[in-house]
Amino acid sequence: MRHRVFRCLCPLALALVSSALLAGEASEVRGAPDWLIDGVIYQINMRSFAPNGRLNEAAERLPTLAKLGVSVVYLCPVFEADDDPREEFWSPRQKRSGTGNPKNPYRMSDYFHADPEYGTDADLKAFVDQAHRLGLKVMFDLVYLHCGPSAKVLKEHPDFAQRDKEGNIVNAAWGFPKLDFGNPDLREYFWRNMEYWVRDFGVDGYRLDVSDGVPLDFWEEGRRRLDAIRPDIALLAEGTRKEDQFRAIDIDYGFILSAAIGKVMDQGESAAVIRETCEKVLADWPNGFRFIRYTDNHDISNDDYENRQEKRWGDTACRALLTLCFTLDGVPMLYNGQEIAEDGRHSIFGNFPIDWSRANTEQGRERFAFVQSLARLRQAHPALRRGGIEWLDNGADEKVLSFLRAADEETLLVLINLKNAEAQGEAAAPGTWENLFGDGSAAAAEGKVRFTLAPYGFAVFRR
Repeated sequence: MRHRVFRCLCPLALALVSSALLAGEASEVRGAPDWLIDGVIYQINMRSFAPNGRLNEAAERLPTLAKLGVSVVYLCPVFEADDDPREEFWSPRQKRSGTGNPKNPYRMSDYFHADPEYGTDADLKAFVDQAHRLGLKVMFDLVYLHCGPSAKVLKEHPDFAQRDKEGNIVNAAWGFPKLDFGNPDLREYFWRNMEYWVRDFGVDGYRLDVSDGVPLDFWEEGRRRLDAIRPDIALLAEGTRKEDQFRAIDIDYGFILSAAIGKVMDQGESAAVIRETCEKVLADWPNGFRFIRYTDNHDISNDDYENRQEKRWGDTACRALLTLCFTLDGVPMLYNGQEIAEDGRHSIFGNFPIDWSRANTEQGRERFAFVQSLARLRQAHPALRRGGIEWLDNGADEKVLSFLRAADEETLLVLINLKNAEAQGEAAAPGTWENLFGDGSAAAAEGKVRFTLAPYGFAVFRR
């Protein structure tokens, strides 16, 4: 739901994490399913992805995603949203959108049914089944921190909301009623909800909205219960809590990298900011901690038509950044429409569908083929999926990122120019190098690779 990172561990969760760490019970991150580690994620905002925002329409586009090289689709919330019209319970962005639509998909009403706006429960099951037939995994978006003021869940369970001394409901961020994770009945309700979509609909994982705002021990017990049903479930946390991946979470959001990209692309800072950010994460986070890598998502693009990245940065720069997301350590995530360089208005508050005819334009076809090539490159080379990362100095660090990825006796060299100017330099990388991807030129001599990259140019070499 947001760009800010919330660190709101309750005292019980802090105590549990601290005691586990002191006891040496959780010193390494948990393993994650192969389908996630090796995957390419695609986020679907239903109100943009499907012409009329319907699940059956979205299911018809899944073969195109499979052709693109996507292996995981994650849906923005498709459960029934609260339609309370009182604007004091709308988020600031919802008001600014000008849509007048009370149904914010991140303001829940009923956690156990699809919203009729998107279709029926049967349509949702059919979407999952179609994805599975195509070899795609499906993740649903869970919003447990808050709900709507007229939510069905509060009508059925008024004690689920946090209340002040006078008995009035306490609102969380965005003006939404905050749910009470100190209530064991609420916890049981949500654990059953997590089990339900896996057991009855075959969902493969969850994206956890504002995950840092929910006690970690809740997610840990949820993980234990899901593992009892199917141990290859994956949990993606919209957060950066350093304790996440010891017991509960498989992968976290990449807010830190996203912010660094913004500094380089929008504020004109050196490309080295991205390297420094990634190296700091490696030093400060638990060994093996996993992040998704993206440049766009439903929050970034939401109602910011004139500021869409495709407009702001241009096609060539966006291609360089997509290359970065597919070659860094982590799992790449695409946002709907990126594969055709789509730049129209998106909103989670109203229907502004993608003009898919853009896929038939020269730019749309070229972008689709480009992303398809990135997905194939990642799939063909284990070093890009599971290899470590070693950053290299290159003499043009203000413009160029350079790093090695190595796994299974394979070493790749990645060079990416993030400035709109030609860059020349050299990196200490002994060996003979074959160009696998991109348009950069390089020559190896005396243990170094000398390179030339066009503005926003990039290249991937194999030793």
